[in-house]
Amino acid sequence: MSIKHVVSVSGGKDSLATLLIAILRFGLKNIVAIFCDTGNEHELTYEYLDYLERRLGLKITRLRANFEAELLGKRKFIANDQRTRREYDTRAVFEADGVTPVPKRDGRGQIVLNKKGQPVQKTVKVGGGRRVRWTNKGKRRALSVLHPTGNVFLDLCLWKGRFPSRKAQFCTEELKRNMAVEFQMELMDRGHTVVSWQGVRRDESFNRRDAKSFERVAPRLFIYRPIVDWTAMQAIEFATLHEILANPLYSMGMGRVGCFPCINANKNELREMAIRFPEHMQRIADWELRVGKAGKRGFGTFMTDAHTAKDRRIVFADLNIWSRIQWAKTTRGGKQYSLLNDAEEANACSSSYALCE
Repeated sequence: MSIKHVVSVSGGKDSLATLLIAILRFGLKNIVAIFCDTGNEHELTYEYLDYLERRLGLKITRLRANFEAELLGKRKFIANDQRTRREYDTRAVFEADGVTPVPKRDGRGQIVLNKKGQPVQKTVKVGGGRRVRWTNKGKRRALSVLHPTGNVFLDLCLWKGRFPSRKAQFCTEELKRNMAVEFQMELMDRGHTVVSWQGVRRDESFNRRDAKSFERVAPRLFIYRPIVDWTAMQAIEFATLHEILANPLYSMGMGRVGCFPCINANKNELREMAIRFPEHMQRIADWELRVGKAGKRGFGTFMTDAHTAKDRRIVFADLNIWSRIQWAKTTRGGKQYSLLNDAEEANACSSSYALCE
């Protein structure tokens, strides 16, 4: 069977450069372009994908997850939840000197060791603990919203009972990676060898600093990252060289155009979004209320951050999307509002990639 060059297209500059390289090397007929729709995309990105199809003369296959079965399973679990177990906070135990750890012992009095052969420190329960079972009030609240919405990002968050975070970025896995892998596995099941093209750059993040340009991950599955050593400007310039327009969101202050907004959006991006697209911020605010009902805590915030308060009402007041937007309008330190923000026009060009020139 043939080799299938599968290129993941997000609507961003890096995947565009990767797609162009693949077309130049192997021709349109040997390229399979896919777009994993997260459901949290800006309408301009969908229009941009249509533009790429017309401009390049190829079809971009849209992939979308489905969590209807997971939502149904969660509804059943919550409705039938009768657990009696409790969860407790714990504290470590030390000898009388307050420094030497007391080792944990098993039922026979033997010291318990961890995987490294080191003694495990003894801990004791603190307080009365928390019931693991959903309360009747919590059940009614969650069951009122645990229905498919038609938006896969929102359905995913309702199923999880929370939004993704930097430490638990399940949106990428569930909405992008799993969908792409499933698509590629189907090609392999039909006997094809698959080369998965990914627009990954090492300078994007600390976690990608060691990304390989080429690797074999299965007998008939390879990953190729042709721009792994590039910079963001090189990706933009490569598209310009081939007379392909960049996603218009890059001219509107966005540094990334995958999700809109992304949970990792920086201060400037969030401020630009609020100025230019307040309707999208209202969408996120509506999602926060809905996802909050699906979780045990009764609240959820799209953008998470460290918070010391235990009262969920205080946490939500400080971290909800409207509060984050107000913070985005401040200068460094988040204490004082910038006078320059009021002077910015909603339709003014703003780009860190020199696209306004």
